Amino acid sequence: MAIVVDPKAGLTTGAPAPDGPEQGPPPVPAGQPTMMPPAGWQPGPDGQWQAAPEGWQPGPDGQWQPAPAFVPAEPDRFTRFMTKLWNRAPRWAAPVAALGCVAAALGTVLVMDPTRSSPDAMPSCLLKMTTGLDCPGCGGTRAVWYLMHGDLGAAARHHLVFVFVVPFLVYLYVAWAAQHMFGRRLPQLRITPKTIGVVLAVWFTFSALRNLPWAPFDWFYV
Repeated sequence: MAIVVDPKAGLTTGAPAPDGPEQGPPPVPAGQPTMMPPAGWQPGPDGQWQAAPEGWQPGPDGQWQPAPAFVPAEPDRFTRFMTKLWNRAPRWAAPVAALGCVAAALGTVLVMDPTRSSPDAMPSCLLKMTTGLDCPGCGGTRAVWYLMHGDLGAAARHHLVFVFVVPFLVYLYVAWAAQHMFGRRLPQLRITPKTIGVVLAVWFTFSALRNLPWAPFDWFYV
């Protein structure tokens, strides 16, 4: 049943439509109707607007013809290679690779020892070097170094928000790795857009307050 709108009366009526791809919908008249169609509607055989049948569209000769189906783009060589590699990789490969990246980063922090580096040692914060202000990430590397040495107070002083977030990041990794490696589903942390917005707001507020030259905010300036 095709839904038809009378452009003059503004009423919706029903009109039978042929069924089956062999017969197809009725032809489209060459003349233009007297008013603009509603969104997604097409001119019908009697000059009235009717809903376009699903999978059909008017052709150049005024006849309904099947609409071209959506054909997804062919993936490039790199995408095909990565997809094949992902499908063949064991379940434990991704968690182990992520853990290896984190271990490499922690090892770099240990070797670099940011607590003994000079203020202009590489890598340096451009904002800190040019303005003297702490950026949102200033002190994060030193906080990691102090956490690895068990000095929670010094780590919090260098970046309180980062120290607060670390346990949640660790749990997210453990829950993800347990599901991928052992098929065990741990309780998931519900991270909503609102949660992300609150964390970002607290982070940037802390970044602004730590640059104030008054107590107790100046204690967080690094």
